[in-house]
Amino acid sequence: MSLFNGIFFHSVGAAGASLCYTPQKKVKGWAWQTYWLAQAAICWLILPLFIAWVTIPELFRVLHESPSSAMWHSFLYGMAYGIGGTAFGMAIRYVGYSLTYAIAVGISCVVGTLLPPIMNGTLAETLKGNGSGYIVSGIVMGALGIAICGIAGRNKEKDIEKRQQQGNVVFSLSKGLPLCILAGVLSALYGFAIAEGAPIATVAEQYGAGNFKINVVYIFSNTGAFVTTFFYCLYLHIKEKTFGEYTASTKVLGTNFIMAMITGVLWYFQFFFYGLGHVNLGKYQFSSWAIHMVMLVFFSALAGLLMKEWKMCSNKTLQLLALALAILIASVLVLTYGNYLGGLKV
Repeated sequence: MSLFNGIFFHSVGAAGASLCYTPQKKVKGWAWQTYWLAQAAICWLILPLFIAWVTIPELFRVLHESPSSAMWHSFLYGMAYGIGGTAFGMAIRYVGYSLTYAIAVGISCVVGTLLPPIMNGTLAETLKGNGSGYIVSGIVMGALGIAICGIAGRNKEKDIEKRQQQGNVVFSLSKGLPLCILAGVLSALYGFAIAEGAPIATVAEQYGAGNFKINVVYIFSNTGAFVTTFFYCLYLHIKEKTFGEYTASTKVLGTNFIMAMITGVLWYFQFFFYGLGHVNLGKYQFSSWAIHMVMLVFFSALAGLLMKEWKMCSNKTLQLLALALAILIASVLVLTYGNYLGGLKV
């Protein structure tokens, strides 16, 4: 039951993250940095503090008794994640929604899953455990499915280019690909932010936080992400003189803030449910990132279908997408079975 809960919570968080950028389409009259900073304030600053206050008993005692080194390390890795998240948002403008998710999340899936046990020196020991072969196979299958999803995404954009003009949307692989790679590598470091904050979560558990214990870590990891995002958006605001957009008297101002809030809430769902899923996976918690990333790509592709983003695509492109989704589903099933075997007593 714990394993089932873990997979379920990861799926809910991934679904929220896959939809979080859709409200951006309704934002009018704001520069990119205005929207991005507004949603980041919700996702990476306000909600982590509020949810920790609500779910962590004796929060101030927990923070007082937790090691400051864990706080700083989680914060610094969070700063790196913030750079990756901002690069992700910028990449969407140059290579599109599908390719950004496939490339960046694909890199993040592999790096974020395997790098922590490699650096901790526990990979060999972990891979000797029961069900480890299924875990590795599931990760490989997930990477393959994500790659095929990326090919389908590129084909989709080619199909659309053939059938209609894309207005002010400019496809630039030379600009978008480096941003996708940067986003993938740095986003993978978020797992380190959680790992470094484990001593804080342990103290929270002692005070009865239970499965919500990781929420206290988000105070530091997400705040770190907000700091780097804030300074970059501040630089853009000064450069482009866009500060006034937050208070400009326009008909769409209220709508813009609502859309930014929805984006921030949906994105925070990823962190909240990731934490719940992570603590339920037991021995193979290191596979949490792979499961979460695979589901993220799956749900983002599915959301694109539901929103009819693929309606102008050729049969070849749709067949590639169907193949990618099938492989991603199989990957999650294999990872789930590997975690199940890992939880059995030998």
